[in-house]
Amino acid sequence: MFASVWNFVKRHKRKFIFTGVVVGGVYLVGRFAQRKVRELQEKEASEFIAQTRRQFHFDSNQRTCNMTVLSMLPPLKEAIVCQLNSETLTDLLKTRPPNKLEIWEDLKIISFSRTMVAVYSTCMLVVLLRVQLNIIGGYLYLDSSTQTPVAPPDVQQQYLSSVQHLLGDGLTELTTVVKKAVHNSLGSVSLKQTMSLLDLEQHVSWIRAEVETTSDRPMSWYLLADEENLLADQACGLTEDDAVTIRLLNETRDMLDSPHFTMVLNTCLNRGFSHLLDNLAEFFHLPSGDPAPDCAPDSLSAAKLPLAKIIPIINGQINTVCSEVPGRFIQDLLMNDQVKEFAASVYEAFSTPQELQK
Repeated sequence: MFASVWNFVKRHKRKFIFTGVVVGGVYLVGRFAQRKVRELQEKEASEFIAQTRRQFHFDSNQRTCNMTVLSMLPPLKEAIVCQLNSETLTDLLKTRPPNKLEIWEDLKIISFSRTMVAVYSTCMLVVLLRVQLNIIGGYLYLDSSTQTPVAPPDVQQQYLSSVQHLLGDGLTELTTVVKKAVHNSLGSVSLKQTMSLLDLEQHVSWIRAEVETTSDRPMSWYLLADEENLLADQACGLTEDDAVTIRLLNETRDMLDSPHFTMVLNTCLNRGFSHLLDNLAEFFHLPSGDPAPDCAPDSLSAAKLPLAKIIPIINGQINTVCSEVPGRFIQDLLMNDQVKEFAASVYEAFSTPQELQK
C-alpha cells in the first residue's frame, strides 16, 4: 500500500510541488496583505489622531489670538489718546479762550486723525497678532514632538514683545502720516460747512488714498522695527535666544511683505472703515416732516450736519473702535473669513517638520 502511494507521489511529483508552491504563495500573499492592511489602518489612524490633535491645537491657538487682541485694545487706545489728545482741547474750549477758532481747527484735525488712526492700528494689530501667534503656535506644535524646543518661553516673550513697536514708534509714524492726510483733506473745510454722510465717505476715501498709496513705505512698515534696530545689539554679542528671536522676526517680516498679508489687511481696513461710516450714519437724520428720498444714494446726501457738530461725533468713535468690550467692529475683524484662512496658512507653514529644517 505504501509502495503504491509512493509511486503515485513520484508520478505526480511536479503537480504536488506546483500545488504546494501555489498554496504556500497564497498563504504568504494573504499574510503580506493582512500585514499591509494593518499597517495602512494603523497609519490612517495615526494620521487621523495627528490631524485631530493639530486641529485642536490650531483652534486653541486662534482663541488665544482673539483674547490677546482684546487685551491689547486698552493699551492701544491709551497710546492713541496720548498722541492725539483731544480732551485737553475740549477742556480749553470750556474756558472760552480768545483763540477759540484756532482751537476748534486743531480739534477738527485731531478728532478725525485719531479715529482714522484707531481704525488703522486696530486692523494692523489683528493681522499682526494672527501672524505672530500662528508662527509661534506652529513651532510649539513641533516642539511637542521634539526634545529640543525651537521656541522656548524666553524666546516667545522676547518675540511677542515686538508688538510694542506698533504701539510706540510705529504708531507715532502712522499718526504723522494720517494727520498730514487729514489736514490736506479737511484743513480748508469751514467749521460751518454742512456735510452729508456721502461727503464724509468721500473725505475718508481721500485720506485713505494718501495714507495707503502715496507713501514710499508699505503699510507693514508700521508693524515691525527696522532690521537695523533688531541687530543693534550685535556689538555686545547675541545670545542663542537672541538669534532665534531675530530669525522669528525675519520670518514674520517675510509674511508681512507677502501679497497675501497685503490683501488680508486691505480687507480688514475696508471692513473697518465701513463699520465706522455705519456708526456715523446713526447721527444723520432728515429733519422731521421731510419725506424720505426714494433711493439710498439720495438719502446719504440729503441729511447734513455742520462740521462743528460732526467733530465731537467722530472724536468719540475711538471708544467704539478700541472698546474693551468686544463689539461688532472688532468681532467682524476677528471672525473675518480671509483672516481665518490667512491664519490657517501661516500655521500650516510653520507647523510642519520642513520648516524646522530651514
